[in-house]
Parts: sequence; structure tokens; C-alpha cells
Amino acid sequence: MPLQVAASLSAVDAAQWDALLPQPQPFLRHAFLTALEDSGSLGKGSGWEPEHLLQVEDGRLIAALPSYRKWHSYGEYVFDHGWADACRRAGIDYYPKLLSAVPFSPVSGPRLLARKPGEGLELLRSVPGYLEIEALTSAHVNFTDPDLDALLGQEEGWLERLGCQYHWHNRGYRDFQDFLDALSSRKRKQMRKEREQVLAQGIEFEWREGHQLSEAEWDFVYACYANTYAVRRQSPYLNRAFFSLLAERMPESIRVVLACQSGRPVAMAFSLLGGDSFYGRYWGCLAEYDRLHFETCFYQGMDYAISHGLQRFDAGAQGEHKLIRGFEPVITRSWHYLRHPGLRSAVQEFLEAERVGVLGYAEEARAALPYRQA
Repeated sequence: MPLQVAASLSAVDAAQWDALLPQPQPFLRHAFLTALEDSGSLGKGSGWEPEHLLQVEDGRLIAALPSYRKWHSYGEYVFDHGWADACRRAGIDYYPKLLSAVPFSPVSGPRLLARKPGEGLELLRSVPGYLEIEALTSAHVNFTDPDLDALLGQEEGWLERLGCQYHWHNRGYRDFQDFLDALSSRKRKQMRKEREQVLAQGIEFEWREGHQLSEAEWDFVYACYANTYAVRRQSPYLNRAFFSLLAERMPESIRVVLACQSGRPVAMAFSLLGGDSFYGRYWGCLAEYDRLHFETCFYQGMDYAISHGLQRFDAGAQGEHKLIRGFEPVITRSWHYLRHPGLRSAVQEFLEAERVGVLGYAEEARAALPYRQA
């Protein structure tokens, strides 16, 4: 198979790339991924080097695996730091590795892109050989969709790993009160109280699309985003240029809610819209306000989804506090191909035990959901 490698997605025709996308998820669009690259949020020196695998026939893009050469494991949300530490202690190289994922965004979706079902299988099967040629230690495909799960489950050497996120589902609610009516009395009162506490502080909310924000407002959005890292003494993954590039290239997918007090913005939540799904990505606040995080990140997004007929709200990774606010446990999957036989054997044993724990946790987590029992 004529395998090609693109060190920058800007070298790939945008129309041909987007024609491979099987669903309207914004995170794999040419505009989103090139905004990451062109802004310098990833690339040389970041530990994320674009290395997109392409199958091209007669000058036309047939299939693609958006990928990155990684020199660390940050920004992936499928945590393999323990594997890397074990390799270091054993004198085994763990980096560089090949990762197929959306940088800094733990959202499930297609990873093997192809014009027709089955067309990308040859590209997928070329990955182990590519690792050997390039002296890469392993390949990792994070947050996959069911189609790729079915393919990789039949391929030799790939190990499946389970994870758990929390997503909110719109079950035809007429408004937020209709959603509250589906909850137990105690949980319903708790949410009402949280929302009232925010209103009592004189905070109001304004929704904006990407083209409706000025550069000064984008400065505020970025300051809030960067502050969530600064309080943990970390550097943000994204830089300021990314937000302006994304607003320029795909403004129709961007939604930002501004929390304002006395007409002045004090917090924000940045989300993306794709098909019938709403993706909450980044939030930030420059001062402390009681219960503002829950309102800005969760209740405002749920309210928006209901009023716009969206079916699913993915508010990001982790956060057991989402359970009592109606976000249900959802199993996620990633796949790992490890060239070192000893490491592969040890990881396989670990994943088998972890799988039991994840499935058990997800089942137990459902008991914390606030919905009234039938």
C-alpha cells in the first residue's frame, strides 16, 4: 500500500480531508486540527509532532489516521504514565510513541477516516510495520468509536482499554424545569438551590457564537482558560492564537457562555457544537463565586441543549460530581499496540484486571444518579 505521511495537515487538501469524516464531530475537521498546528499549540518542542498517516490513490485521499509522535503522555486523558515509569525502571524505551487522538480533547469518535466502510483497513494494518520502520515503541488510538472497536478487536496484538466518562442525555425535555421534574425531590431541591445562589450574586449569562466575540472578549476567554492551569501551577496546553484561528476558521461550531456581574464578565465556558451533540471543553473564572462552576459548566449547557434540541452533552473527562447532576456513566475505549513482548504481556494482564474494575465502577455509579425510580 502506498502509505504517505503528512508532517502538517496544512499540506493536505481540506475538502478531501473533511470528505473522510463520517459524522459531524468538530474535533476532526481540517479547520480544528490545523488551528492547533498553525497556532503552535503543538509541533516541535511541544512533545506533540504531527505525523498523519495517509492512504492516497491516484492523487486522491482514500483513508487517514490523524496521528502524532509523542515524547510524553500529557494531554491524552488515557493515562499510561505508570507504563512509562515501569519501562524507565526496567531500562526499556517507552518514547517516542505514535498516538492517534484529538490533542487535549478526550472526546470519543472516529479515528480511522475513510470514504467508504472498510477502505481504511489496509492503512490500519500497516501501522505495526510503520512502527518498526520508524523505531517507534508503540501505537495508541484513544477514545474510539464502535466501528473501529470492531476492527481492532479482530486485529492481532491490539489491547483494549476501558475508561469511564459522564454524559448528559436530553430525553425530550421541554425545558429545564421538565428535566428537574424527572429527578428525586431531594436532588431537585439541591439543583434549584445552587441556581438560586448564583442568581443571588447578581450574575447573568450571555451566549455567543464564534463570530460574535471581539478580540478583547477572546482575550478574556483565554485568560479564564489559562487561569485554570495557573492555579495548579501548570502551563496551558493551548495558546492565545489558537482561539482566534478557530474563531476565524469554524465560528459556526463555537459557543461561549459569559457569566457577567454588573455587566462585566467574570467567568466563561467554551463549547463546540457538532450534529446533535454539545461538547463542553474549557471553563475559567478569575475570582471565586459560590456555585458558579456548576451553573456555568453544567446547568447552562444543559439548558442550551434542551432549548436547541440537542440530544447529548459531553462536558469533558472525569468528575464524579457530574453524577448527582444527571450525567450518566459512559464506557470509553482506547487501543494499544506495544512492540516490546514483555511490556505487552504485563500491560495485558493489568488491563484485564482494570476492565473488571471499570465495569464494576460504572455499574455502581448509576446508583448515584438523581433520577426518580420508575
